[in-house]
Amino acid sequence: MTSTPDDTLMTPWSRSLGLRVPVVNAPMGGAAGGRLAAAVSAAGGLGMIGMGSAGSVAALERELAAAGGATVGIGLVDWVRDRETGLLETAIAAEPRLLSVSFGSDFSWVPAVQDAGILAVTQVYDVPGAHRAQEAGIDVLVVRGSEGGGHGADRLALLPLLDAVLETATVPVLAAGGIGSGRTLAAVLAAGAAGAWLGTCLAAAEESLLPENARRAMLAADSTHTVVTTVFDEVLDLPWPPIYPARVLRNDVTDPWSRPEFDEARPSAEMLRAAMDTDDVTIAPVDAGQGVGLITHIEPAAAVIDRMCANAAELLRR
Repeated sequence: MTSTPDDTLMTPWSRSLGLRVPVVNAPMGGAAGGRLAAAVSAAGGLGMIGMGSAGSVAALERELAAAGGATVGIGLVDWVRDRETGLLETAIAAEPRLLSVSFGSDFSWVPAVQDAGILAVTQVYDVPGAHRAQEAGIDVLVVRGSEGGGHGADRLALLPLLDAVLETATVPVLAAGGIGSGRTLAAVLAAGAAGAWLGTCLAAAEESLLPENARRAMLAADSTHTVVTTVFDEVLDLPWPPIYPARVLRNDVTDPWSRPEFDEARPSAEMLRAAMDTDDVTIAPVDAGQGVGLITHIEPAAAVIDRMCANAAELLRR
């Protein structure tokens, strides 16, 4: 199944990239590997390979191979880019359509990306952040509302943020956070977004890297079953800036009263790593945004995109 072009949804930005639909998958660490990126691109959008906290040159090369030569983008975490020697250079050498680096204030990477003919992208969470990114020469802004899953500043809901940034933006703006249906896709396109940056709704797709129990937890959750926390990063001593907590599914770590044996309401780092290795979602984190309740079954990414885009086009034609 592949999406067909629909002028109702097309934006100048999506046309400029030759996309059939104005959809990009968020480069979710642990979920957005090469197979998912290739599937999104085949469905008419732009697939992204995500290098999260565990990103490395070897991991990126593995997922690029899994993409099978598909046209994709790559997303990096700023502090991981700084830690992993050669990661940015490997990403640039892969010649992605987009290269996103987020969760930091260092834009020294932008010229090297643009010199290679690649669009430089970053996430922003407020108007001052959007201004700083534009002044640094960023080609595309991703405005991420607090509804979004995974890491991000918990500042504003998507629509107020999108409204404010679009007032002054001089570059294309993609909308992220809580977009999981044709209705929400139509809403952000009607508001003026150049496209949608989809995370949670694709995290449980057949092509995702997400483990089985994490998928099942997403299927069982509703939109009230997420919480914003830094507890997992603190336990694992990961250098995420504290302004970027993660929105995850509630479990025994985020709701510690359910596990009185946790010392000081937290598992040890060893216990948490073991839970992540064994897909024990009662302890391990599962990134999910507030649109998680819209996930009702596991299906190919193309089916998710086709349904969303068809419904959005119908609404916009009205």
